[in-house]
Amino acid sequence: MAEVKGSAKPPDPMPAGVAAESNARQQARESPPEACLPCAPPPAPPKTQTEYTCPMHPQIVRPQPGACPICGMALEPRVAAGAEPEENPELRDMSRRFWVALAITVPLLAVSMVGYLPPDVLWSGWANSRAGAWYQLILATPVVLWSGWPFFVRGWRSLVNRSLNMFTLIGLGIAVSYGYSVVATIVPNIFPGSFRGAGGAVEVYFEAAAVITVLVLLGQVLELRARSQTGAAIRALLGLAPKTARMVLPDGSERDVPLGEVKPGDRLRVRPGEKIPVDGVVTEGGSSVDESMITGEPLPVEKHAGDAVTGATVNGAGALIMEARRVGSETLLAQIVRMVSEAQRSRAPIQKLADAVAGYFVPIVVAISVLTFIVWALIGPPPVLAHALVNAVAVLIIACPCALGLATPMSVMVATGRGATQGVLFKNAEAIEFMRKVDTLLVDKTGTLTEGKPKLTTVAVLPGEDKVRILRVAATLEKGSEHPLAAAIVAGARERGIGLGAAAEFTALPGRGVRGQVDGVEVALGNQTLAAELGADAGAMAEQAEAMRRDGQTVMFTLIGGRVAGLLGVADPIKETSREAIEGLHREGIRVVMVTGDSRTTAQAVAAQLGIDEVAAQVLPDQKAAVVKRFQGEGRFVAMAGDGINDAPALAQAQVGIAMGTGTDVAMESAGVTLVKGDLRGIVRARRLSHATMKNIRQNLFFAFVYNSVGVPIAAGVLYPVFGLLLSPVIAAAAMSFSSLSVVGNALRLRSAKI
Repeated sequence: MAEVKGSAKPPDPMPAGVAAESNARQQARESPPEACLPCAPPPAPPKTQTEYTCPMHPQIVRPQPGACPICGMALEPRVAAGAEPEENPELRDMSRRFWVALAITVPLLAVSMVGYLPPDVLWSGWANSRAGAWYQLILATPVVLWSGWPFFVRGWRSLVNRSLNMFTLIGLGIAVSYGYSVVATIVPNIFPGSFRGAGGAVEVYFEAAAVITVLVLLGQVLELRARSQTGAAIRALLGLAPKTARMVLPDGSERDVPLGEVKPGDRLRVRPGEKIPVDGVVTEGGSSVDESMITGEPLPVEKHAGDAVTGATVNGAGALIMEARRVGSETLLAQIVRMVSEAQRSRAPIQKLADAVAGYFVPIVVAISVLTFIVWALIGPPPVLAHALVNAVAVLIIACPCALGLATPMSVMVATGRGATQGVLFKNAEAIEFMRKVDTLLVDKTGTLTEGKPKLTTVAVLPGEDKVRILRVAATLEKGSEHPLAAAIVAGARERGIGLGAAAEFTALPGRGVRGQVDGVEVALGNQTLAAELGADAGAMAEQAEAMRRDGQTVMFTLIGGRVAGLLGVADPIKETSREAIEGLHREGIRVVMVTGDSRTTAQAVAAQLGIDEVAAQVLPDQKAAVVKRFQGEGRFVAMAGDGINDAPALAQAQVGIAMGTGTDVAMESAGVTLVKGDLRGIVRARRLSHATMKNIRQNLFFAFVYNSVGVPIAAGVLYPVFGLLLSPVIAAAAMSFSSLSVVGNALRLRSAKI
């Protein structure tokens, strides 16, 4: 998608170590390969391997799984490798540590709870004795030092990289609880009375350190499982591709081959009910093909010889013979998967808010924790320092910058996958955010509102002129043009059995027509502007041309020897879905403007049929971007939809560029949104998905902000003076894990959003 002018954002700040790693990787990519010695064998092609990245920091890319050096989160594959979920080594490791920690923590917690019972209860006195403390130390040590080891490693790395994160707080909180308890068990006599309870004993918090570790591990396991579901859409797309294809050999025999062996030009048979293996063209047979898994449209599409078919779509009751055209990574399905994967890792502008807050979050929480300790130490109830320690740890544990950081990326990942299943591809997160703001849509006519397959419908000539001669001259000249209208004229001549000659000195005049020589005579073919430039008077044919335009035909003047000799009328059928799409856009409050190089009369005729609000006609290709600028100058938020190379500048200029998937690659590269099958109803879906996604992101940010705004003060003890309530570090750990899960769970709701 085009960048909004003046909205470029600076690169995300990176720790020194991370920046060095990123720079080294970039230099390695840009460095030219070493020259091969004449005697040296050619280097082996590099092995394709999975790259891993962080959902919160997509600039972090590693060749193996691990933890993000910025936020500490587990890295995940950039692109799903297959239809089946990959084994997640991080999930496996965290699960193992969780179950071990849980098994040890249960008896530890039981002893701790007995210690809170009255002294005359069996085992209560032992639990509070030094022997009970040593028992808790023995049980808590493997939980904290083995099961919780990843938290300490990531917390330490956050300090080394100067990128404080949730593991900084978790590691600090567990270390303080465990470290204090170890000292209190081994050398309890060094503690003053302010640490001792009513019985004179120094309380230990091994159970808090262990339970916090278990709860954080549980949160990590649940979060990793939930995050894996965000890639379900891509895996579903990958699962559409068949594993084999039935190849028709030159001798007429057939055999099943792995899909990887299919090459462009191979002939393939698709039997009833089978999936079409690759992108190609039907050469024999006829059938209806279900393309809903890629386009989102439930109605099957009739396919006959000459029609294009897409890999992974499902053949109906008929049998087809097709020629493979695009295979492997070049198929539409592979391109969709690649585009969705890249969009999922992009960052939406709204993420700036979360990034700004997260940058100060951890230092502020640490400061609040220190302040909590000081206040409780000065004015808290006895034992003052014990209360101060517990509440300071609770503040560290409950704060969760992870929920804040996940708020946007999780919603973007789910939304892009959801859009792909409905035939709407977002190039980046910015396109998702901006789509909901669009109030004006500019649409090209040919190939966007119409089928893009014009047909010659009218041949009109001056009295005394021969229709066959006029059409032969025009078609001979148009053989050198790639314009759809030229193809319609050439096809019309051939359908009428007219043989074509040779053209010389062919010249294309963008936005006006073509000129050259046929049979040694100067010939030109184009619109009325071209006729006026060449000094030709349309005369009596001007009125007939206007009548043809009112019928929705595009009219081309045929000039032979410098004078108008005839008219050619070409009509491009309007897509069946265009009217429904325009009505849907109007319900969304969007003003629709047609921008076309056609005459105003022809454009108005099409606009009247579709209920389009405004027409900008006779616009040359290089003027379309200026039309976009004009509406932007009026304060409108503009989207431009087109399919041709000449639409690319306008697509880039608009706040949101929308390319028809049936158009050119240049148009799709310039656009932020691609409609797989060129159906304008996809714009309505894209807008609804944009609204749903931004609502979801705002909900996530609200959860994260409110959670921390309320949770941190409660953990600090603000409710104690009025209600006598204190928040245990154990409860704080459970709440912290829940905050991240709530954000991920809310984002997953987008998978069923109605668009």
